[in-house]
Amino acid sequence: MIISELLSEATGLLESSSDSARLDAEILLCHLLQKDRAYLITWPDKELDSQTAESFQQLVQRRQTGEPVAYIIGQKEFWSLNLNVNPHTLIPRPETELLVEYILQHYPADRDIKLADLGTGSGAIALALASERSQWQIIATDQSNEAIKTAEHNAAQLKLNNIEFRQGSWFQPLADEAFDIIVSNPPYVAEHDEHLTQGDVRFEPQSALASGADGLNDIRLIADQARQHLHADGLLIIEHGYDQKDKIFDIFNSLGYKKILQLADIAKKPRVTLGYSPI
Repeated sequence: MIISELLSEATGLLESSSDSARLDAEILLCHLLQKDRAYLITWPDKELDSQTAESFQQLVQRRQTGEPVAYIIGQKEFWSLNLNVNPHTLIPRPETELLVEYILQHYPADRDIKLADLGTGSGAIALALASERSQWQIIATDQSNEAIKTAEHNAAQLKLNNIEFRQGSWFQPLADEAFDIIVSNPPYVAEHDEHLTQGDVRFEPQSALASGADGLNDIRLIADQARQHLHADGLLIIEHGYDQKDKIFDIFNSLGYKKILQLADIAKKPRVTLGYSPI
């Protein structure tokens, strides 16, 4: 079969299980051929051998079951960095770049900064910041040993050596250390939320998604314990669900954080809350 026919057939098969059927098909075929999407456009009549066509169909079948494209190809782009991902790590989302953007805008390269990234997963936030601020000292933690291995692999692939990875839950690996910035994209979905059994998130680690009856257990813990790990005027910045804005504000306010600010994503939905050390 030729490229255009394979893509057309795959798109039809994926339309009932994906909102981006054509794009998914193109990404899967590009991964298989080790080519970019421009190649598919330039060579639509290129004939592929039967083994390649069969391998592509197997990838499409995996996507039909709902398996995320990022897990199928083992990669996801974040902040223009190509990261390895797997079922041990959350798939980086575009809205998480809000955290990176705010930090870079308010902490210039000439400042000597010590930063902690809690629950680093694939290392997306820490690696994005390390790629922009090579002189900063960055420590990234995660309770999952497999996630730490993935993040370390990504750092090595990107040749970023100003990050230290430590295994452990939230602040546990940080002892009595203090930081200028603490950043986290923690679990924030209610543990019985029906969305956990739907779509791509069915394949992602539940420990990186759900946190207690209202989804806020880990955020409460982080906001509380961060006060003992922030320098004076240190920043705590956390991602959360768009419908949790008021509850997150109340958590930060009740713990004494100063200059609390909430940021909206490109869809104008509140996704990030930040505050400065109450000390």
